[in-house]
Amino acid sequence: MSGKKKERSPKAILLAEKLWDYHKLNHKLTESDCIMALGSHDLRVAERAVDLYKEGLAPWIVFSGGLGNFTRDKWDKPEADRFADLAIKLGVRPGVIIKENRSTNTGENIRFTKELLKNRGLDFKSFILIQKPYMERRTWATFKKQWPEANIKVSSPQIGFEDYPTYDIPMDMVINIMVGDLQRIKIYPAKGFQVEQDIPDDIENAYNELIEKGYTAHLIR
Repeated sequence: MSGKKKERSPKAILLAEKLWDYHKLNHKLTESDCIMALGSHDLRVAERAVDLYKEGLAPWIVFSGGLGNFTRDKWDKPEADRFADLAIKLGVRPGVIIKENRSTNTGENIRFTKELLKNRGLDFKSFILIQKPYMERRTWATFKKQWPEANIKVSSPQIGFEDYPTYDIPMDMVINIMVGDLQRIKIYPAKGFQVEQDIPDDIENAYNELIEKGYTAHLIR
């Protein structure tokens, strides 16, 4: 959140839910070479990766993430290591887990993982990417730019908008991040980070209204 404390209005919730629905892609998942969970402050991403692995959708899991914006001041080990520890605790064999624990953003998640797999002689052609629900679209757009030859689907923890926030990830943080991620969807293609995507007028309007309401903490200045 921005420095000024504000009441969260019902209108803000409706606008934020529009962004939530836009960010989610609702891909139908199929068997792939690898499940790749992109690191974050939300351990439910790792749990979703484990669930899909146990369903037999891929024989390998990659956990990618160092210490990023939301974890560098809170966690004492990289996101990939925390994710892998949880996966092993949930019954995944260590031998099917690959960790990339240097990356600090989505582009690095992809580039560093691609380099790591190449060095290990692994030529995966298809991926199920696991992200937070409100980062599905940006993850897809980044992956398509950075690794266009791969076949990808994106998924996330199966949690609805109203139920997603937690004590550590409150609703205002979620809304701020969604607004910031939409800004990145708008401006990153010109920087060569992502592929272009259509943004419908109602989504653009919701984005602008949320900025007017003060949800600017995650915007690039």
